[in-house]
Parts: sequence; structure tokens; C-alpha cells
Amino acid sequence: MVAEAPREEAPAGAPGRPEELRPRIETLALTAFYGAHPGVKDVSLQFSANHVHALIGPSGCGKSTFLRSLNRLHEHTPGTRIEGRVLLDGEDVYASGVDVRRLRRRVGMVFQRPTPFPMMSIYDNVAAGLRLDGRVPRAALDETVERALRQAALWDEVKDRLRTSAVALSGGQQQRLCIARTIAPEPEALLLDEPTASLDPQGTQRIEELLVTLKAMFTIVIVTHNMQQAARISDTTTFFYMGEMIEHGPTRQLFRAPRHERTEAYITGRFG
Repeated sequence: MVAEAPREEAPAGAPGRPEELRPRIETLALTAFYGAHPGVKDVSLQFSANHVHALIGPSGCGKSTFLRSLNRLHEHTPGTRIEGRVLLDGEDVYASGVDVRRLRRRVGMVFQRPTPFPMMSIYDNVAAGLRLDGRVPRAALDETVERALRQAALWDEVKDRLRTSAVALSGGQQQRLCIARTIAPEPEALLLDEPTASLDPQGTQRIEELLVTLKAMFTIVIVTHNMQQAARISDTTTFFYMGEMIEHGPTRQLFRAPRHERTEAYITGRFG
């Protein structure tokens, strides 16, 4: 039996529903296809603001496909489509007329491997997305770059070399730079697809500490294969298996007393 996340009595966006009770992101019967094959099947989930939400499950279970569906990156793969709905602050992100570029500023994405722009300086990497909007006063740009680097816990390490190449940074620093670049436009949500998979333990710890701090400003959804990482940093955890959402709930409850046998088997290492 597939679990559904607990839902409020009134649907998102319903008249009379207090704004503070609405989830920041909500999926309604979301199914994501690769050709005729569903990579994610009929998933209904709610993600509250200012929390870290972890998605776990074995390789190929659909968690990354689900994540990429939240800001329409899934549709970049030829032959893909979705059914169901994805709501951001109650608005359907797949509705006709949605500005996809603006959506991806509102729901930023950080990938498994650090992806700094190699021909750009540290400063220009952070400023890149802001410059897409046209002419930005230099003073405002300087202020925003500094803010984003401070939020990403990188400012003190790079403030004296902002004009040097971003690829000269360590792997962990590059990933924090990518986070700074993503949060510079002040998104509402931050999606991360295994952001520490290629980092050493020290780099991983810095990213984990950073995400716990950043949830005060953003809604964070992270895909991870690391059970300990999910337990350390997330407020809720969702377990995916073979494209289905098996269980969703508070992280402490899911790890200590899972409701489903498959969830318990996965988190105790009996498969995966």
C-alpha cells in the first residue's frame, strides 16, 4: 500500500485557507513519464516552508525524477511528460503561460557535482543569474553577491579573491559557490540532488551545516543516498521505491518507527 502525505482539510489555494497553512510546494497525483514508462507514479506530497525535506530510496527509485519535476527540469529530457499538478504557493507551475525562467529563479537547483561556470570569476558566477534580468546597478550587484556568499558561508574564504577563477576553489567551496549562485536571486525554494556525493567528509559537513542554517530563509528539498545525512539535517523524510512514494513523515518518526515494512528494510540496510 502506498502512503499519502497527510493533507489539510482544504486544498492548497482554496478560498479561506490561511496563507500560513499552505505548503510552499505541493504535488497532486504527480506522475512523471519517460516515454510510456512512469518514473514517478501518482505522488501527492506537501513541503512546508522553512524546513529541510529529504527524499531517500535506492538508485532508480524516482526520487531525482520527482525533484526535477518540481521546477520543470524533467521536461528537458526528450519524450518526457507529466500528469497531475505541482503547486508553488498554490499556483500550478505547469499551467499555460508560466514563465519557466522565472520559475527556476523561484525554485533553484543545485546538482550532484559542483558546476561553477569555468570561464568566470567567483564574483561573476554569483552575479550570472542576476545579470539575466538586464542592467543592475553595480552597487546593488556588489551587495547581492556579498550577501549570497555570506549566506553560503563562503565570504570569509573568498572575499580577497573575488576576481579569480571559480575553478581554483576546492570541491566543497565550489559547491557552496553554486549554492550562493542559486540563492542570489532570493528563491522561495532550493532543490539539491545529492549535493555532497562527490565531496570529502569535511566538505560534506560544511554543506550539511549550511543547509540547516539556510532553512530559516528557504524551503529545502534534498535527494540523498546517505541515511545518516537525512537523519541529521531533515525535518521530514520521504521514502521512494520503484517510482512510488512508500512513506512520508517526520524524520525522527520515520527512522525510529517506520510504518511500512519496505521502509524499515531499506533504512536498516536489508536492501538498497
